[in-house]
Amino acid sequence: MKGKVAAMTGIMEVQIKEYDVPEAGKGSVILEIIKSNICGSDIHMWEGKHIFKNHVLGHEMVGRIIDLGEGVTTDYAGNKVSIGDRVAPVYYITCQKCSSCLRGDFNICERGSDYQGQISEKYPHFTGGFSTHYVIQPNQYFYLVPDCVPDNVAAGANCGLAQMLYSLDISGLKVNDYMVIQGAGGLGLYASAIGKTMGANVIVIDSVDSRLEEAVNFGADCVIDMKKFDTVEARIEEVKRITCGTGADVVLDVAGVPNAFEEGIHLARRGGTLLELGSVLVDKSQSTTIIPGFITRKCLTIKGILRYQPWYLHKAFKFLEKYHEKYPFNYLSGRTYSLDETQIAIQKAYTKEEKRAIIEPNKK
Repeated sequence: MKGKVAAMTGIMEVQIKEYDVPEAGKGSVILEIIKSNICGSDIHMWEGKHIFKNHVLGHEMVGRIIDLGEGVTTDYAGNKVSIGDRVAPVYYITCQKCSSCLRGDFNICERGSDYQGQISEKYPHFTGGFSTHYVIQPNQYFYLVPDCVPDNVAAGANCGLAQMLYSLDISGLKVNDYMVIQGAGGLGLYASAIGKTMGANVIVIDSVDSRLEEAVNFGADCVIDMKKFDTVEARIEEVKRITCGTGADVVLDVAGVPNAFEEGIHLARRGGTLLELGSVLVDKSQSTTIIPGFITRKCLTIKGILRYQPWYLHKAFKFLEKYHEKYPFNYLSGRTYSLDETQIAIQKAYTKEEKRAIIEPNKK
């Protein structure tokens, strides 16, 4: 059986390549990909700003099992799986041997990018979501998708929702705390819904009217329009007003703009916590000026968070099973593109012509 992948062949260049779909080996699973979302990280990779180069793109995915390897009878939560079941894999593999894994920090496994970032020519070829098929390797976490969760919603759980659940779980956020979210993209909207279910008072900052409207639909108690509050000082004062003068207990930066991190330091209360997820690129263009004394004098806790512990994908599906109708997750998806249209879809996502594009690799 032949299958196809969308592989990077250069900066801002994607080609469709064809390979034989392997049979499931011992401990592995073969999926037929149903849908795969275009994530902001995929765009960074396509731009050449990421550590991954010339690899199979896509990591937010949901697929259908077409072949089960020897010994695979359940997912990683112990649920029985069969041919035809919908599942989603954790997009990275933990080596379970490096210093990070030995500390239990699977989300920062030193080899966690090996499989996701490999070139298409390397066996088993189908290592990304922008492909007709996907090979779940032995020791790669994967979970059954609840019947009630739509395909496009399930695909988003694989990265953004699981990461937000993990981030807020370790943030120390408590009932009645004030949380400021910088950025109302997909991550910010997920965080708003999760924060609300945790009993927090959620404040969202953005400059796009439609995003602010979406934030309210995803549970935000207050929104701050950067067009109206157009200076850092104005936004600081507005957060102080909302929080009765104290500032936010938790600030979550998912804006992807370096200066948001510096602003977050001023939005947090004394003794507060700043979660940094928005800045993932490591180059001089992503630098900002920070006065360390502000961190010291406010006794801030700053946590950088990459990926999520793999079992949080299961938690994400349990969350969606309960809340997918309460919050409009289904409306976060945009137009669907075929695999052959991957280059076009990413270009439109890059220029923001398309808000949340989906690749449907087996679309006829």
